[in-house]
Amino acid sequence: MIHYRHDLHQKSKALRAHMTKEERLLWYRFLHDYPIRFRRQKPLANYIVDFYCARARLAVELDGSQHYDERGLQYDAERTKVLEGLGIYVLRFTNLDVHRNFRAVCERIIQVVEERCGHLPQT
Repeated sequence: MIHYRHDLHQKSKALRAHMTKEERLLWYRFLHDYPIRFRRQKPLANYIVDFYCARARLAVELDGSQHYDERGLQYDAERTKVLEGLGIYVLRFTNLDVHRNFRAVCERIIQVVEERCGHLPQT
């Protein structure tokens, strides 16, 4: 079972209300209507992941520029290690990926969900 910190609930709610442009794009143009449920800004362990699919145990993270300095890289590596220790696969994309390669981002998410859940029914 994944530990849930109730004190992160308000922060995750605020993050949902103020999603980045890239998060809104991925959510409303793809994940919102995906046949397997995803949640936005989901608290897991001591973190809040951008998108989470419980059935696939998949976290999808969209990384902006703050993730690419030394401190951000170190934080993300530790965060990924903790989540993977809980059996959660972490899939990361840059914000630029979402804008320039939206279809490829969606296809990669589909591929990982299918690998972790089995083939999905056609919608």
